[in-house]
Amino acid sequence: QLQLVESGGGLVQPGGSLRLSCAASEFTLDYYAIGWFRQAPGKDREGVSCISRGGGSANYADSVKGRFTSSRDNAKNTVYLQMNSLKPEDTAIYYCAAVRAVQAMCDTQLYDYWGQGTQVTVSS
Repeated sequence: QLQLVESGGGLVQPGGSLRLSCAASEFTLDYYAIGWFRQAPGKDREGVSCISRGGGSANYADSVKGRFTSSRDNAKNTVYLQMNSLKPEDTAIYYCAAVRAVQAMCDTQLYDYWGQGTQVTVSS
């Protein structure tokens, strides 16, 4: 079964940057579209960015457009979420998820495999 592991979370000041990574072991991510999701305390999990399996297409939530960029390096079997100009409202647990498809919308119900999440806290 595909297992995903996120890393790169942490505490950062407003305006700062972080890069999250989502890596898979044993199985290649080449066949999977990848989504980044986040869940803040007391809120539903929401889609942040979803990238096609080839990496040529990605979509973003309006709240992160122009600040976040998702990319993937299939040779390293890793997907990234570069987060710039971070705001306190970006504070959440961030998850990556995978679905065996060319591309998928950022809908939690479409994704079959999930990582354990990594905490991102934006605070001064």
